[in-house]
Amino acid sequence: MDLVLDPPRGVKPVLLGMTLDEAVAAVSPWGAPEVLTRRTRRSVKVSASCDGVGFQALLEDGEQVTAIELWWPGEGKETSTRVLLNGDDVFRTPAEDILRRAAERGWRVDDSQPENPVIPRVSLGFTRQTSQEVPRGSDGLPVCFTSVLVGGEDYYDYRYENRG
Repeated sequence: MDLVLDPPRGVKPVLLGMTLDEAVAAVSPWGAPEVLTRRTRRSVKVSASCDGVGFQALLEDGEQVTAIELWWPGEGKETSTRVLLNGDDVFRTPAEDILRRAAERGWRVDDSQPENPVIPRVSLGFTRQTSQEVPRGSDGLPVCFTSVLVGGEDYYDYRYENRG
């Protein structure tokens, strides 16, 4: 199976703006999703696994999906599911290649936080953090991304609010 990142719209079968019920119904074919609600906030998470790939629909306002995050299966785990961004498998293609290709597409790549680079306005956020034994580059970071988030166009604006 392929999970295709479609920023800033979502990751089918879940699209930004869906209600809780719609998100639950969309991922239910993979197995019973878990719905987690924070008591101190209105936020809700719909968690599921697609062939070992972690999938979470975030309803940060408690009303509709505002972001979708996916995680690689983990050390020593295999999956036939690919998480694709313009044909590149996000969890198997070197992170530097994905970021370079994004820049070649004309997307602004912010890698000022190397463990958590983002592509603002397209609204992709990546993570290269893990305590697991994985191949690492000379910078000590995992060679490939360990998670990716798709949000709305303004999702990462908070990172730039206090800059002149």
